[in-house]
Amino acid sequence: MSDDFNMSIRKFLKQVGVTSQQAIEEALRNSDKGKGPFKAKVVLTIDEIELVHEVNGTIEG
Repeated sequence: MSDDFNMSIRKFLKQVGVTSQQAIEEALRNSDKGKGPFKAKVVLTIDEIELVHEVNGTIEG
């Protein structure tokens, strides 16, 4: 894979990480569910290559 392709992937994943953290923090501020733990799941799809990648984890509070 080319350097440009790898950089494009990294840029996308950085955007996913930053915006996801912001969304989680905002949801927690607006929630009355306490401090966790919270089960979390992320599903990454790329239709053109039939990719479905799922990551499950726990966010401790």
